[in-house]
Amino acid sequence: MTDTIIEILALVPALVLAIVFHEVAHGYVAKLLGDPTASERGRLSLNPIRHVDPVGTLLVPGALAFFGGPVFGWAKPVPVNAKRLRNPRYGMMAVAAAGPGSNLILAAIGAILIGLLYRTAGSPDEIGVFGYFLYAALTYFLSINVFLALFNLLPIPPFDGSHIVEGLLPRSAAEVWAKLRQVGMFLFILLIAITWAFPNSGVIETVVMPPVQWALNHYYTLVAWAAGG
Repeated sequence: MTDTIIEILALVPALVLAIVFHEVAHGYVAKLLGDPTASERGRLSLNPIRHVDPVGTLLVPGALAFFGGPVFGWAKPVPVNAKRLRNPRYGMMAVAAAGPGSNLILAAIGAILIGLLYRTAGSPDEIGVFGYFLYAALTYFLSINVFLALFNLLPIPPFDGSHIVEGLLPRSAAEVWAKLRQVGMFLFILLIAITWAFPNSGVIETVVMPPVQWALNHYYTLVAWAAGG
């Protein structure tokens, strides 16, 4: 029971931090490229309250964790006005990539911290309950950021990957792609429903987990380097 409580206390802050940085990165890059909408609406803040979506940040990941499914979530989308970007077509690609990019950077920071913790304090068994909590928090932080980055790179609207694909397509094809967003939202809702109702269905594991595991293997090489191995 104690281990479960520790894991929940370690998981929730890791998930919230990953989601908040993801959204702020979108808004910050948009501001750099000419669109201050997020800044004007007070969304370039690391205060979780400004970004938390009761369903996406709390209910869905909490239910998935309870039923043993892969944990993911989302926050309130940071507002971006493509028309205010200096180059809307490529600006939206950069804004979309900023979210997953921030998560991959955070994952690298988490990996280095895990390695430094091991180097200075030893294994979780050697530093008691507090040490176990630190390892659990950093491990969740690493894995959640990698998963969130790659999950959002799926080329399905409204994920960030769809905006990147749209920017790479010829203009005529991009216009058709943009019209598919309503269908993409339906697919996203269906994916959430399937994952929630059937956590052992393997939908997420089959599509996203192979690249996530590949990326995690490389991050744990960084862990080993930071640990002095």
